[in-house]
Amino acid sequence: MPTPLESLRLKLALPVGENAAFDGWSAKAVEAAAAQTGIDPAQARLAFPKEQSAMVDAYIQGVDAAMEAQFPPDKVAAMKVRDRIRALVWYRLERMAPAREAVRTGLSLFAMPQNVPLGLKIGWRSADLMWRIAGDTATDYNHYSKRLILSGVYASTLLVWLDDQSEGWTETGAFLDRRLADVMRFEKWKAQWRGSDLHRPSLTRFLGRLRYPAR
Repeated sequence: MPTPLESLRLKLALPVGENAAFDGWSAKAVEAAAAQTGIDPAQARLAFPKEQSAMVDAYIQGVDAAMEAQFPPDKVAAMKVRDRIRALVWYRLERMAPAREAVRTGLSLFAMPQNVPLGLKIGWRSADLMWRIAGDTATDYNHYSKRLILSGVYASTLLVWLDDQSEGWTETGAFLDRRLADVMRFEKWKAQWRGSDLHRPSLTRFLGRLRYPAR
């Protein structure tokens, strides 16, 4: 059960990100979000982190929460696994669209050496949530490989999306579809070659391909 401050922070998260697109990840963005949501500014300042990287983390937690609410089990039950993952990734892009420039800044923050561990943690957390919403219950090697691969797919898709000026983000959609096709092929190979260390594909090489695909 979240504390009152945690609930307040979650309520502020998405509006803070949207305002950070204009005001940066700053106290000014928090104050604007407080005014937008009718929250007392003093309470907002108390509830929301002050460090920029922590502010971005709180925003992404808001995106995670919105995604989870949007995809209850009965909604995804009839979808194929690939379609579930695509829908989840695409929803995140749509939800972050009003904060697109703030997301760009956030990724730059996580590229700084001191913030890399937090960035990796956040990427793993979001990938884990997407797989859990999609119904994955793996607890063995597959649990980790699926999340590592999806983290790579999602990160590379974000980079394409940030610079995509095509109508309806068609370039991003095509990129995402190619990466997901790679993932599905990889899952098929794992199923066929499980137990054969000699023929099992290199996860490191495959992740590298997802992160830096041939264009």
